[in-house]
Amino acid sequence: MASSAAAAVTLGGKGAALSPAAVYALSLGLASPAIDASALKPLSTRAPSPQETPASLGAALAALAPAESRAAAAVLLNKLLLTASDSASALVTASTATRLAESLDVAAALPLGSRDEAAVAAASAPVAVALAALIDSCAAPLARVADAVAALSCEAARGDAAAFDVPASGDGLSAKDEADVAADIKMLVFGSKLVGSAGGAPAPAAATFAKVPTVNGIFREAVRALHARVRIELNAPVKLGKRDAGETGAGKEEALVVLATQLARAVQALCKLSISRARLCAQSIADAELREKLTDGVSIDDLKGMLDRVLIDSDAVSVLKGVYNHLLKFRDFLAWEAAVAMAVIEGDSSIEKPQAGVENEVGSSADKPQVGGEKGKGDKKSKKKKTLGKGTSAVLILLRDHVTNGNAIASVNSALVAEWGTSLSLLFDPKCSGLESLVEKVKEIVESNEVRRLPKIPKGTRDFGKEQMAIRERAFSIITGVFKMHGATALDTPVFELRETLMGKYGEDSKLIYDLADQGGELCSLRYDLTVPFARYVAMNNISALKRYQIAKVYRRDNPSKGRYREFYQCDFDIAGVYEPMEPDFEVIKVLTELLNQLDIGTYEIKLNHRKLLDGMLEICGVPPQKFRTVCSSIDKLDKQTFEQVKKELVDEKGISNETADEIGNLVKTRGPPLEVLLELRKEGSKFMQNEGSIVALNELEILFKALEKANALDRIVFDLSLARGLDYYTGVIYEAMFKGATQVGSIAAGGRYDNLVGMFSGKQIPAVGVSLGIERVFAIMEQQEKERNEMIRATETEVLVSILGKDLTLAAELVSELWSAGIKAEFKLTTRVTNHIKYALQSGIPWMVLVGESEIQKGSVKLKDVKANQEDEVARKDFVQELKKRLSKP
Repeated sequence: MASSAAAAVTLGGKGAALSPAAVYALSLGLASPAIDASALKPLSTRAPSPQETPASLGAALAALAPAESRAAAAVLLNKLLLTASDSASALVTASTATRLAESLDVAAALPLGSRDEAAVAAASAPVAVALAALIDSCAAPLARVADAVAALSCEAARGDAAAFDVPASGDGLSAKDEADVAADIKMLVFGSKLVGSAGGAPAPAAATFAKVPTVNGIFREAVRALHARVRIELNAPVKLGKRDAGETGAGKEEALVVLATQLARAVQALCKLSISRARLCAQSIADAELREKLTDGVSIDDLKGMLDRVLIDSDAVSVLKGVYNHLLKFRDFLAWEAAVAMAVIEGDSSIEKPQAGVENEVGSSADKPQVGGEKGKGDKKSKKKKTLGKGTSAVLILLRDHVTNGNAIASVNSALVAEWGTSLSLLFDPKCSGLESLVEKVKEIVESNEVRRLPKIPKGTRDFGKEQMAIRERAFSIITGVFKMHGATALDTPVFELRETLMGKYGEDSKLIYDLADQGGELCSLRYDLTVPFARYVAMNNISALKRYQIAKVYRRDNPSKGRYREFYQCDFDIAGVYEPMEPDFEVIKVLTELLNQLDIGTYEIKLNHRKLLDGMLEICGVPPQKFRTVCSSIDKLDKQTFEQVKKELVDEKGISNETADEIGNLVKTRGPPLEVLLELRKEGSKFMQNEGSIVALNELEILFKALEKANALDRIVFDLSLARGLDYYTGVIYEAMFKGATQVGSIAAGGRYDNLVGMFSGKQIPAVGVSLGIERVFAIMEQQEKERNEMIRATETEVLVSILGKDLTLAAELVSELWSAGIKAEFKLTTRVTNHIKYALQSGIPWMVLVGESEIQKGSVKLKDVKANQEDEVARKDFVQELKKRLSKP
C-alpha cells in the first residue's frame, strides 16, 4: 500500500466501487478521498438542519482509534453519496459531504445536516462496516501468505507432500477450499528434494502438515464470506423509508459480527498450527541452544483467552476490534514461523540456497560456502545438495531479500531470527508494498500449472475430435430435419438462468443444479434442461401456442459414469398450447420414433406411463398425497436398482410402511403391449377403475394408443407402470426411450406432458408436452457402430484434392478457386512428392485428385485421379471443372 501514498480514492462515482483495501489506505492516510463530479450533482445546497446524532453512531465513535475513525468517515461519506445518487428524494447536503471529505472525521461532520443523513448514518452501520473492511483488507492477503509459509515450513521440517493429496471430487462431497489449498502447496513445493525425501516424515510432522489444507481452507472460506458481505455493505445505497433505520443498522452489525467471529475461530486454529509448525522446524536445528531459544520463541499460552475475549464482548464494535487485534496477533505468529523456517534452511549446509535470477537446479552441488559450514576442499565425494521447490525458492528469496536488504547472512542466531520475525510481520501488513509483490508471486506460482504439465478437462465432460464431430453433425442434421418436417421453429435461450427460475422444478434432482458464484448481482445457475427455460420463454413473452425445437448444452452436477456427463447436449421438441386431447402428445411421441428410426441406432423401446395413473396407483396403495412426488423419485430408480433396494429407501428414508411398499412393488411390475395392459387395467373389478384420476388417465391413453397404432408407431411402445420420471413438473403422459442393443447406455430420450409449468411463471396456464433426446448417449451408440463396421469416419466432405507437384501457390489458388466457384468442395496441397498427395487423399477419404506437374503445365492439361479405383485420365486444363462435375454427378 505504500505506493498509494499520493493516491486519491474516488467516492460516489458511477460504476466505481469502494474496496476494503481503499478503506484501509484512507484509514492510514495513505490515500485521500475525492468526491466524483457526478456524485456532487444530487447533493443539496440548502442550509443544514442539525439533527440529533443516532445513538448507535455516537456510542461507537467513542471507542475508535484515529485510523478506525477515518475508515468510518470514509464509509459514511460513500454511503451518503450513493444514497443521494440512488434516490432523487434523498436529502444529503453538500455541506456534510464536504466536511467529511476534508476531515475524514465523523465527529467533525456532526451534527448531520438532514433527517435523511441521520437515517443513512443509522441504517448503514458505518463504524461496524469500516472495522469489517479493515479486517478484510488484512485477512485477504494472509490467505495466500499462510499457504506460502506452510510450504516453506514443510521444506524446513522435511515434511511429506502426501499430506497435500486432497482430491477434489466435484460432486459436492469434498471441501473446495481444502482441495485448493492442498493443490497450491503442492505447486509451491514442486521440484523439492527436501519434501518427502526421507521416505516419509515423522509422525508429528505428518500429522501437523496434514491439518494445513483443512485449517487454511476454512480460513479461506471465512475470508471470502466476510469479503462478500463487506463489499455489499460498502457499495449498496441505503433505501430510505423502507424499514426502521436503527433496526436496519443493528441487523447489519449482527451479520458482520457473525462472519467476523467465524473468521476469528479460523484464525485461532491457524495460530495454533503456525506455532506447532515453527516448533517442528526448530527441532531440526543441530545447535541445542539455538534450537531451544527458537522453540520457546512463541508460546501457545499467548493464545489462551484471546478468542474468549473476542467473543464475550456484547457490542459489535468491541467484537470487531477484538477480531482485528486477533488477526494482527496471527500475523506475528506467521512471521515468526517464517523466520524460523528461514533460519533452518539458511543454517543447513546440505541445502542449496536459491539465488535471485538463478534457476534452481535440482540436485546441484553448491560451490559457495553456506551458513553452518564450508565445502571441504579436495572432498572428492562431496554430496550433491538438496534443493527447495521452485515455488518455495521464489518465496524464500523474497522473504530473505526483505529481511536482509540484499546483504549476506554471516551466521544465524536467536537475535537475528527475532529481527526477521519483526521485519516479516511488517511485510505482512497491507501498507507494505512488498506484501503485494509476495502475494502476486505466490499467485503466479500456484497458477503456473507446472505440477500437471499436460492440461486435462473436468470430469463428466469430453472433447469432440474430428471423427466424433462428423458423427455429431450427421446426427444433428437428421434430428433437425425431423423437427422441421413437423413444422417446429428453432429457439435459443441463455445457458444460465436466474436461480429462482430453476428452483422447485426438478424435485430431488434440484441438488444437481450448478449454481454460479455470486458476483454481487443476480443469483444465477446453469440450466439443468431445456424445458424449464422454454416454459419461462413462453410465459415471459405471453405466447399462447408454439411448436419449437432446441439443440443446446445443459449442465448437471452428477457423478460421471459411462454415458453420463455433466455437460451434454439435449435435443428438445415441445408443443405448447390448447389442443384436442392427446393431439400434441401423439405428435411428440411420433417424432421420437421417427428420430430413433432415422438415426438407425438399432433396437429400442419406449416405456410409457401416465402421471395421473401413477398418482392413482399410489393412492390405491395408501401413500399420503404429500409423499407422492418423493415416492415417485424412488420408483424412478427401478431401472437402475432392484425393488429391494428401492423398498429399503421407501421404508427407511421416506416413512412408507412395509405393507404399502410391497403393494407398490406388485403394481409396478405391470408392463407389456399398450392395448393389452390397458385392457387389463380397465377390466371389471380393477382398483384403477375406482379411482377418478386413473379413469381420466386410462381414457386419454386409449386415444393415444389408437392414434399411434394408425401411425405404425405402437410396436415400439411398452406400457410400464414402473416408469415414474422424478421431475416435479410432469402432469400427464410420460415416456422414456431405452436402447436395447449391446452398448449399455440406458435411457436415450424422455419427456412428457407438463400443463402447469408455464403457469408457475405467469399465472396463466399454458399446457405443453415435449420430448428430449439425450444425444450424447446416441453418439456413443453411433460411434460404437462405426467401430464395428470397421469403416473410416470421414471428418471432412472434401470431394477433390488439388495436388500441385511443386510449390506454386498461385497455380494452386487459380485451380482450387475455380472448383470452389463451381460449388465443389476442394482442398489443395503443395509438395513435390506425389506419394504424399496420395497418402493424404487416402487418409482423408477424398475420392478425386487433380494432379499437376511440370509436364501437365507444359501441355496445358491436368490429370484426374479416381483414388479408390487408382485410375488416372488426362484432360484439358480448360475442361477439368466440367469433367469433375460430371464425374461427381453435380448439375
